[in-house]
Amino acid sequence: MSKRKPAAPPRPLAPGDVVAAYSRHLDEWTAAQIIRLDPATQTAAVLDLTWSGPEPSSLSDLGDVAPLALTHHTWNGTLSYCNKEWLLPRSHKVIGTIPPLLDQPADMWGSGWHLGLQLAYQRRWDNGIREDPVGSWRAAYTGETLNEFFGRSAEPRSEVKHLSVREVDSLDCERLVRCFPALTDLDLYGRLGTLTAAHSLNGLASLRRIGIVDLFGMTKDDRLTPSRVPELESVKLHGIPAEYASVMRTTWNPEIPKGVLVSVIGVRTPEWVEENRNNPLRDWDGRDGIGGATYKKSVAEYKTTRRSILKTLAEDPAGLWPARLEEIGRAYGEAFNALDHRAGFIMTVEREELYEALDHIMAEAETLQGLDLRDAREHLFSGVDATRDW
Repeated sequence: MSKRKPAAPPRPLAPGDVVAAYSRHLDEWTAAQIIRLDPATQTAAVLDLTWSGPEPSSLSDLGDVAPLALTHHTWNGTLSYCNKEWLLPRSHKVIGTIPPLLDQPADMWGSGWHLGLQLAYQRRWDNGIREDPVGSWRAAYTGETLNEFFGRSAEPRSEVKHLSVREVDSLDCERLVRCFPALTDLDLYGRLGTLTAAHSLNGLASLRRIGIVDLFGMTKDDRLTPSRVPELESVKLHGIPAEYASVMRTTWNPEIPKGVLVSVIGVRTPEWVEENRNNPLRDWDGRDGIGGATYKKSVAEYKTTRRSILKTLAEDPAGLWPARLEEIGRAYGEAFNALDHRAGFIMTVEREELYEALDHIMAEAETLQGLDLRDAREHLFSGVDATRDW
């Protein structure tokens, strides 16, 4: 029996409400109006307004309100009007209600509220500034470059508010907090990597949004707590230890009515991590539109293809590689034709991931053989292209 969807947002919100929030992009407050609420999709149609200024206490502080029309970059006067998650973030507030300025649905979709971003872009454009702003408050690293940064004697980067770290194999959260003590937004993307001292993230007292993907090592003792990170309003966790996932849900689900978005999916056991460490299709496990049986058959086909490629390159004479690899590629394409015909799951992202899986095999083969296998890769891909209809 499917779970009944709620009829209203967890935090009170209604069409006509004018909401205000501080925007880092403008360095002042700005506002938007709620035009529609859709219980079926749990979204709010949000219309940005042209106002910005000091923190407002009521609608009268805004004066005459007007919707924001976009002409920057390739926009042609379209209103800044978008469907967003209908949970009003903790840092946003309703300052009053007026009749909706529009009477039509929004045809754009976005993740996160980001009030003020489009207004900041538009004002720069109106002032003749065509370059996108470069903010010292943003920083991005790979796991390797961040660990190199930790290894140098450097002063804390207190100016950094948004930090994104990709390709994490191992990361010491205590050092992260020490180097970036003023973070409001933190995104960590692993390669089935390990976080240590994750409880130290509670030291980020200004943290508002956190995202952790495909990282492990955390236990129930590493949970973030509302008393330590009281401004947190978005918790997005995917591909994390089951114990940590459970305690984070228990801790943060009661905060949802206060304006905290909680999404905890892709919970993994230690056994799953070991089984899938070298499986490039592991993100398909639990993905919307890909059933369990389809996932298992896809992984089995990948493993069959991997064995065939590595055996050919290790045992067959090089002169036979082109024909044999094209044959393997055709079999790979046909196998996923059959799976997609039954399940209809291969879209643009999955198609790219199927090619990336082959790249993963060829990179492994290059390491094993100590050879440049670019020509062999082309023959393999040629076989796939000759038969695939996905």
